[in-house]
Amino acid sequence: MLVPALLIVTASELWLTRHDALGAANAAYDRSVLGALKAIDANISTASGGLSVELPYTMFEFFELTASGRVYFRVATSDGLVELGSADLPEPPTALAPGVPVFYDAEYFGEPVRFAAYRRALDLPSAKEDGGRSVLVQVGESTKSRQDFTARFVRRAALRDSLVLAALMLATSLGLVAALRPLRRFAREVQARHPDDLTQIEEVAIPADIRPLVSAVNQHMARTKALVTQQRQFLDDASHQLRTHLTTLQMQADYAQREDDPKELKAALEGMRIEIGRVTRTTQQLLALGRSDTASLELETVDLAELLREVALGLLPMARARHIDLGIAPLALHGPAVADAALLREALGNLVANALIYTPEHGKVTLDARDDDAAQWQLSVEDNGPGMSEDELASIGQRFRRGRRAAQGGSGLGLAIAASIAQRHGGGLRLGGVNDGDDKNDNTGLRASLWWPKLPASAVTAMTNKEPMA
Repeated sequence: MLVPALLIVTASELWLTRHDALGAANAAYDRSVLGALKAIDANISTASGGLSVELPYTMFEFFELTASGRVYFRVATSDGLVELGSADLPEPPTALAPGVPVFYDAEYFGEPVRFAAYRRALDLPSAKEDGGRSVLVQVGESTKSRQDFTARFVRRAALRDSLVLAALMLATSLGLVAALRPLRRFAREVQARHPDDLTQIEEVAIPADIRPLVSAVNQHMARTKALVTQQRQFLDDASHQLRTHLTTLQMQADYAQREDDPKELKAALEGMRIEIGRVTRTTQQLLALGRSDTASLELETVDLAELLREVALGLLPMARARHIDLGIAPLALHGPAVADAALLREALGNLVANALIYTPEHGKVTLDARDDDAAQWQLSVEDNGPGMSEDELASIGQRFRRGRRAAQGGSGLGLAIAASIAQRHGGGLRLGGVNDGDDKNDNTGLRASLWWPKLPASAVTAMTNKEPMA
């Protein structure tokens, strides 16, 4: 892109140089022609009653030397009685005003000639002569010297501009090489890195021009590193959890094989059934957790009242088996929410399942949804279970973290799944006690609230008339 642009600029500059050189040459040579014209006019005399002209031959000789060619002249009266010099010189293209010299170009004997023409009235001493007579003076010179001068000037300018163009291209090439060297070094450094090396690139020796690129790469690497660390941690925790369940199953199966007593064998099989249920739930939660971390959000309008009803009906058999009162509080919503319905259902289902597992039999679990003034939607699950201390509330929600009063067999993933889904929606998970116990550090019951910010009303209205979008 630079080379064609430089060539166009150079060509334009050469054209302008030629135009200016031609104008300067014409101005300089025209002054010489005008001088010869005035010298002839000054030597025209009418003192004798006729017309006499003393030609300045010495000046003509000098003029011919400077013109590098032939010099022509003509002196003629308007009545045609006097004609000196070359009588067939080309006439001026336009009528001449008295006393005003005119320059024009014409061909004479097959070569280009530059002419100057001048007409003035004759001052005759005899009163008998009419004052209408005038004299025309013409001087011309070959334009060869002008053309040679212009050609030499343009050639020198072309040589100079070519050298300048070469210097510019060399300087531009060197500048580009110098400017791109840090970028190449940066590319080599990134290519030479180990696939596991996601440390940030130092910006100290990086030129200011490419620091935004390095900063963007560092931000991307930081996000990738966080994702890789999260996935590794997830795999480590998942393998640990599944390995524990599988080891327990293996031990129970080995025990059942060695046992001959039907009662003991039945007890071993019952233990295996329970353990299979636990590993099944853990696997489902691990899959849900992985999906909540990586799945793209499919935003759509969600009827929170209908969502609460679906989740409650789905977990109603579990609540009945434990004689728990599972219900929905009166709702006061001001319109549909905007969220990923599938992920939201997964998060709420985990919160309700946790509450049903950890709430004692004949307890109470209540679902709630509200549309508060803080520009948030909120889903809550409240129970009257054992609750958690303030220290536990600060750490619960992390993966595989369980409260000290939690029931046996849990994996500690339910709240982590809900928190992850809430964060994907730009919100979070709040945990708090319902009623204070006798100990100020001990709460009775637990309230888990899933919240996320509202979208503008215009976006919600537009979304209700369209298909779900990512």
